[in-house]
Amino acid sequence: MKIIIAGAGEVGFHLAKLLSYESQEITLIDPNKKSLAHADSQLDIRVVKGDATSISVLRDARIDSADLLIAVTSSETTNITISVLSKQLGAKKTIARISNTEFIRYKDEVGFTKFGIDELISPEALAAAEIELSLKQSSFKENYEFENGALTMRGLTLSSTASFVGKTVKEAAQIFPEIHFVPIAIQRFGTQNTIIPRGDTQFRRGDTVVFVTSEGGADELCRLTGKAKADIKNVMVLGGTQIAYKTARNLSEKGINVKLFEGNRERAFEIAEELDRVLVINSDGRNVDVLEEENISEMDAFIAVGPNSETNIMSCLVAKSKEVKKTIALVENMDYFDLSHSIGIDTLINKKLLAANNIFRYIRRGEVVAMTKLSNLNAELLEFEVKSCSAVCNKSIKSIDFPRTAIIGGVVRNGEGIIALGDFVIKEGDRVVVCSLLKSIKRVEKLFL
Repeated sequence: MKIIIAGAGEVGFHLAKLLSYESQEITLIDPNKKSLAHADSQLDIRVVKGDATSISVLRDARIDSADLLIAVTSSETTNITISVLSKQLGAKKTIARISNTEFIRYKDEVGFTKFGIDELISPEALAAAEIELSLKQSSFKENYEFENGALTMRGLTLSSTASFVGKTVKEAAQIFPEIHFVPIAIQRFGTQNTIIPRGDTQFRRGDTVVFVTSEGGADELCRLTGKAKADIKNVMVLGGTQIAYKTARNLSEKGINVKLFEGNRERAFEIAEELDRVLVINSDGRNVDVLEEENISEMDAFIAVGPNSETNIMSCLVAKSKEVKKTIALVENMDYFDLSHSIGIDTLINKKLLAANNIFRYIRRGEVVAMTKLSNLNAELLEFEVKSCSAVCNKSIKSIDFPRTAIIGGVVRNGEGIIALGDFVIKEGDRVVVCSLLKSIKRVEKLFL
């Protein structure tokens, strides 16, 4: 697949890095010579120096033969312009990064596809949505919804209180036959190996386990793992970034009490004027005395989404020491994900990873309608729409030649989430959620072509 990325900033470089690992043909465009030199020395890609709003530069990048153009510069107007030009010059699909989420809200009404923009993404809006979902299911470390929650991915670490620790998957299924969840990936404590569980796979204390749940499954998981389901009513937000603003606005509109810390006086007053339901405090939220004055120990969640990753992590650790139930930190360094479980922060958010997940489904073969990479695990979770010509159509799950390093987590049929077992027959129009190790993805894709 031939992919052109306009913008060699953090998101653009990260996308180029991930896509180059997939053996895609990548061209990166940017006017900054230094940024391009770094990408050229680190990645096996082609680089083009220049302004991607220039028709001659786009032609030099061979836009007429591009399967996908991704515009992720820091300017949304530039990204929109690049996408419109690229479509007119022959790009098959275009994606534009934007910051004004109104564009996403009204994209069907405005009709961006008529202008030549196939998809709009906002890393900031994706991060805010991820934070909301994490608070909604605060008992879990990781969450992802398919089809508006018909099926949901939940990740947690098993403690000794989990009733199925020491049992195999098959034994647990016999003890709890009416369960609305299924394990799809396991990472053993202290290792980096990802296991796709089978019937004889044993649950162990300290395992990080990813489940797919249907309706009611989250509550069952909480009971069986000894996790207390906590209602989130009081939240502290650190930082005046766009993500902090969107998060505070969305949470306050849902009736949650929000306190937001912003050290810059002008920005603090600006947010206070726009968010009348949010208590904005013009102070350094890293100051422990200030946090205690604002009753941090009474908070249900602490969300650190300032511009500095290290500050966000340290602030969350302070909140954890004050017995705040849920901590969420925005980090830019992907290496921090490996440390999240050991240092005690509940959820880490990364804009680059969220944007990449959103874009990755366009390079997967088959009718992929949603996709997410599992944090810390060498696996992807994909949602395929079954076509009449798909190899899996009209077949029972147990009769499909499925790789052992992949598993069907569930099926959405007519809007209803189903935990599908071996005898379940897949039909045209079903949306099938699959968890696969990276080495098996191409085999899985072929089944849904």
